[in-house]
Amino acid sequence: MFGDKDTRIAEIHRQNIYIDDTDMIFEKILQMDSQTGSLTIRNIRTEHSGLYKLQILSSREISYKRFNVTVYAPLANPVITRDSSDCSSSSSSSESRCSLVCSVLNVSDVTLSWYKGISVLSSISVSDLSISLSLPLEVEYQDKNTYSCVINNPISNQTTHLDNISRLCHTCEEPTPAQFIPITTVVCALMLLPLLLFISACVFYCCCKKCNREKPEDQESMSEYTEIIYRLQI
Repeated sequence: MFGDKDTRIAEIHRQNIYIDDTDMIFEKILQMDSQTGSLTIRNIRTEHSGLYKLQILSSREISYKRFNVTVYAPLANPVITRDSSDCSSSSSSSESRCSLVCSVLNVSDVTLSWYKGISVLSSISVSDLSISLSLPLEVEYQDKNTYSCVINNPISNQTTHLDNISRLCHTCEEPTPAQFIPITTVVCALMLLPLLLFISACVFYCCCKKCNREKPEDQESMSEYTEIIYRLQI
């Protein structure tokens, strides 16, 4: 039986096995041994956590055994990021220090901790189901100590090491002047545009004036050329 209501999920009587396939939680994952009566749960998940009770009926007595089962989901590696609220801070101390955050999503019955070397700096624990956790840490830009964020439950743990404090703390700094070079170039080009247009107009005017001076000679040459062609045709 399973749960507070003692819902029957499997039974064996005179080596005849009954499995409750209508239960949505245990559908097609239960297996019972006809010789020993042991129960196997295949593909066990967190929703299978709870109280299991075994009832043994004999001609002489009725006995019970209880099993409290807790199933833990696999743990993902915690993620370390720069605290976004720290990016907008204007205090002078923020120039040499920054706030980091270690986060995990959808966890239950875990402890999240910051370590400096092998010493615990801070930790937070929860027992709720599917909750998200965040744990802050303030460090100096040039800190050379070894930090790590660890998440653990009673059977396993995962660790993320803080490898490069300086790089992570610079992830939300204001752009340096070098990053504005393309914009400055565009502004300069727009300021020079009237001068370029004036120079182009002067060149066009000079070319047109030169063409007008050379036009009579061109007409005379064309007349001679036409006369030669006319004589050849005759």
